[in-house]
Amino acid sequence: MHHDPHGLIEAELPLDRAPHEALVTAVLAWSDPDLAPSDYEQIALQLTGHARAVAADVRRHAAALPKSDGRGALAEVVLREADGCLSAPLEGTARCAQNRARLVRVLYTRLDRLTEPVPAAT
Repeated sequence: MHHDPHGLIEAELPLDRAPHEALVTAVLAWSDPDLAPSDYEQIALQLTGHARAVAADVRRHAAALPKSDGRGALAEVVLREADGCLSAPLEGTARCAQNRARLVRVLYTRLDRLTEPVPAAT
């Protein structure tokens, strides 16, 4: 693990979104995957790393918004939930992998809301 107090490593890497969204979709579609615990753990680990990177992006975009922009407050709520989820220990279970997949999806939804242009007030 690199010592990176300012999140610069995450900031440098563009998010590799497509393969992670494909993984999220696949994991959330599982009904009875029957994988080895080490496989679940590997998938959860992959999704955890990606969730942290997306969360860093959300945090950066939210911080750039004016205080009056309600999207920043919503982002804070999502980030608090993300921190809680990410601090839970990984388990070699389908449920754990699916929870991480849901988290990635929620973070991307929030990131999209933060990056879309705001309609001009009429």
